[in-house]
Amino acid sequence: MTDEADEAEADEAAVDEIAVTEAEVAVEDDRVVNDLAKLQSERDSYKDITLRLQADFDNYRKRVGTQLADEVQRATGRIAEALLPVLDACEAAFLQHPAEVEPIFNSLLGELRKLGLEAMNLHEKPFDPALAEAVEHEAAVEGNDDARGPIVTEVLRSGYMWNGRVLRPAMVKVRG
Repeated sequence: MTDEADEAEADEAAVDEIAVTEAEVAVEDDRVVNDLAKLQSERDSYKDITLRLQADFDNYRKRVGTQLADEVQRATGRIAEALLPVLDACEAAFLQHPAEVEPIFNSLLGELRKLGLEAMNLHEKPFDPALAEAVEHEAAVEGNDDARGPIVTEVLRSGYMWNGRVLRPAMVKVRG
């Protein structure tokens, strides 16, 4: 009977050992679940930080690109503005000797147009002080009551726009 008692004792010890092992496993499972939850939380936190940094960098890249494009537009606008006296001289020479000056004048004007220069056509249009300076004024024609207000009758110096902005207002003669 000692064998049976020894066997029973061994079975009881094995059951106790299994119970202890199951308890340890349960504790270990809880610890693993807690660690996993902490790691997932930490991962989510790092992911949020990464996404924010990526969005900040994208915004920065776009802002710098826009600022660079604006600076290039301003710089080319300054160059175009510096060339306006040359364009005026070409225009005056064209009026005196159209055949000789026309190729140079058209070439210069064409290249500047490609970059964004636009000559304003204000002749016989309503006067707009944002586009032109009235340097001469003539009285309205009797019986011709124009409801549009003052009209540009002559352009004394051409005005130019650069990419939709007034680069130089025109000098005009106004009627009305």
